[in-house]
Amino acid sequence: MARSSTWRRRLAWLAIATAGCLPLAKIGLDALRGGLGANPIEQILNRLGFWTLVFVLLALTPTALAILTGWKGPLRYRRTIGLFAFSYAFLHLTVYAGVDQFFDFAAIVQDVVKRKFITIGMLAFALLVPLAVTSTDRSVRRLGFVRWKRLHRLVYFAAAAGVVHFVWRVKADLREPLLFASALGLLLAVRLFDWWRAAAGRRVVSVDPAA
Repeated sequence: MARSSTWRRRLAWLAIATAGCLPLAKIGLDALRGGLGANPIEQILNRLGFWTLVFVLLALTPTALAILTGWKGPLRYRRTIGLFAFSYAFLHLTVYAGVDQFFDFAAIVQDVVKRKFITIGMLAFALLVPLAVTSTDRSVRRLGFVRWKRLHRLVYFAAAAGVVHFVWRVKADLREPLLFASALGLLLAVRLFDWWRAAAGRRVVSVDPAA
């Protein structure tokens, strides 16, 4: 039974790793075939940004499932999915800075200051950095689980900033950004419900039954 469970987990890890690499492989394949359209750099940036948001929201989903259903199995894969989100965000930033701007840091700073969708995008990436750095078990032990958990709540702010970045970047056709915003809103609603339920439980426990 234990061996069967171990194999299931390994297969799950393999499936997640494979799924995480597929979008990047598709981008590479389309680039080799010349299938990225008239503006390949913009297409690559758009795809990397899209998949960053997908993986950020997927990383939040196991917590919502555990709250709503009590099913805690997917929780063990949150960090892996979160690292894929960070990897795609890092590639998104790298393509922007290195390929689109040729590491012209003066131009990049000007973009960050003057173009609000880039400003909020940089904020989203900055919020993901400490989460990626502290994604190891060693970081959990060093920080302590309570502090580590509080730090990793930044992911909700990073997700919100990422959605705003997408909305401000698109401007016209808002269908995809609004889908992401709706999904994030549902995930946040579940988390807020859990916090409210926990707070209500603490208030009930603190009531003096003799009062």
